[in-house]
Amino acid sequence: MDAVTHDVVIIGAGLAGLRAAIAAAEASERLTVALVSKVYPMRSHSVSAEGGAAAVLRSDDSLDGHAFDTIKGGDYLADQDVVETFVAQAPAEVIQMEHWGCPWSRELDGRVSVRPFGGMTTWRTLFASDKTGFHMLHTLFQTSLKYRGIVRYDEQFVTALLVADGRCVGVTAIDARTGAMRALNAKAVILATGGAGKVFPFTTNANICTGDGMALAYRAGVPLKDMEFVQYHPTGLPGTGILITEAARGEGGYLFNKDQERFLARYVPGKMELGPRDLLSRAIMTEFEAGRGIKDRDGFHVDLDLRHLGEAVIDTKLPFVRELARNYVGIDPVHQPIPVRPVLHYMMGGVHTDGDGATGLPGLYAAGECANEGLNGANRLGSNSLSECLVFGHRAGNAAAQYALGTPVVSATSVAEMAAAEEQRVLETYLRETDGGERIARMRDDLQGTMEHGVGVFRTAEGLKQTCQDVGALRQRYTDLHLDDHSRVFNTELFAALELGFMIDVAEAICYAALAREESRGAHARRDFPSRDDTRFLAHSMAYRTEGAPRIDYLPVRITRWAPEERTY
Repeated sequence: MDAVTHDVVIIGAGLAGLRAAIAAAEASERLTVALVSKVYPMRSHSVSAEGGAAAVLRSDDSLDGHAFDTIKGGDYLADQDVVETFVAQAPAEVIQMEHWGCPWSRELDGRVSVRPFGGMTTWRTLFASDKTGFHMLHTLFQTSLKYRGIVRYDEQFVTALLVADGRCVGVTAIDARTGAMRALNAKAVILATGGAGKVFPFTTNANICTGDGMALAYRAGVPLKDMEFVQYHPTGLPGTGILITEAARGEGGYLFNKDQERFLARYVPGKMELGPRDLLSRAIMTEFEAGRGIKDRDGFHVDLDLRHLGEAVIDTKLPFVRELARNYVGIDPVHQPIPVRPVLHYMMGGVHTDGDGATGLPGLYAAGECANEGLNGANRLGSNSLSECLVFGHRAGNAAAQYALGTPVVSATSVAEMAAAEEQRVLETYLRETDGGERIARMRDDLQGTMEHGVGVFRTAEGLKQTCQDVGALRQRYTDLHLDDHSRVFNTELFAALELGFMIDVAEAICYAALAREESRGAHARRDFPSRDDTRFLAHSMAYRTEGAPRIDYLPVRITRWAPEERTY
């Protein structure tokens, strides 16, 4: 078995992972930083972000304004000290991106352009046309190439965290090209693996978004925080789940039901199309239930109308929206409205960390969508996530580097022994010869189906209990999984099986945390508990893995300056 040693190992090479790698490399030239990704970095899901990154840059904006919008948008479940840190550091991060070459869209006077986004009280979202994630990811990747201390391991599938003497000391990873297991010995490990949207069937997320980092931490004893809060984006293309960016509404798009009514006047009259994503998604689903949706072959949709913006505005500010609509639904938004419906988009929950990305397991850090440092609360505001990756990727990378500089490496022999045991587990679990058994595709379909039914936009105790039972049954069925491919080289079936195991872990944390939270808050809407309950649930849920059902504990929310109040728009 190949064994290598680095000071810091980062799992995931999207925005958060790359920003963490750069920060760690800048902390000291003596450090070596391993960047491990199951895909080539430019295929990381960050590349698909369209709308923009939030930061206070204009004179008519303020840090307090950004903080309050974030706290209110998160239905007061955000840790306010973390929010204040975030809004204070976001401007410097987006300016740094400018200096590294990110081509932010600009006004004629040379200022960086900003656009309005849902739940924001002013225009503070920077953008690069409507391919912001693409340009940000390329900027960070190109910047990372100048650091000799950063070593990339592309197309390497991480199977486990290695823990010794009460701290994280490395990871095991399978090289896709050879099938060989590699042990990466490290003083610090950063999880930056993104979200887990593929736990649901209809999602904007890429197929690689299977909750790997969340499950790795969960299995190592680190709790997953606020997993019940999963965000539906109100505007996905029916049938495909492809995202139509919030920027389309930020630039002035309207939503209409089958009666050609701007129905959001009933739900968010003060914000209309620029209401928060959780409120708009519930509004659209309520329109469907009331018989005011527009029927299509996939169910129902509403119309997103951009025609009044004109071709010049669409081609300048929303060219990718036009491209997507033309290619995937055969509609030109210059002349026709785009059919849209709510689609699973983002995980507010994730690995429990502090504001520097540190988990309760020494040596283990997390950043980006797979982490929950307390920023987003019960509902993330659009355009905060890209800034979040920059701010907390930077903080996690620096914190991990400082930890590594003062921490001795664990003996290579100890790491090699743990890695050999992990390799044997993978071989015996997945690559053994079996007759019959469960198939990955059927189990994945069953998992996604029960999650959509029980933990969708609206939830009830009955549906959640059924989903908890179904996920438990799937965990049992998973022990009888059958693979046809027993080779080692480019065994994508093996990787799909490993991903399915991660998805079951994440699904378990989601459904049990949702069942335990007997209130409605942000993206968690219980029909049997329709009101917010600050007396019992102004607290983060903490899901701990056990031999049976996960244990759900609670951690109080940190309030600094903004007392909870009714969330209206």
